[in-house]
Amino acid sequence: MEKIKFMSEEMQEEAEFFVLEQTKVNGVSYILVTDSEEDDAECLILKDTTTDESSDSIYEIVEDDVEIGAVSKVFEELLEDVVIER
Repeated sequence: MEKIKFMSEEMQEEAEFFVLEQTKVNGVSYILVTDSEEDDAECLILKDTTTDESSDSIYEIVEDDVEIGAVSKVFEELLEDVVIER
């Protein structure tokens, strides 16, 4: 599993996450990440909001319930043995 580092703009802290899967829905890129390789780990769906002017990749946590529902279904299909609880 690939491990990537994120920097929080608000807290100026670095966090590491494992990337479980990535997908594109309606032209928008999403990644499913977790903070642990354990079976019952917490996960987040992150949305790529990078602009053409940015030299870094910018991801935001998806918080909209409709968007989370739609994207989590795609991730569940891609990962087959994973159930994402909302």
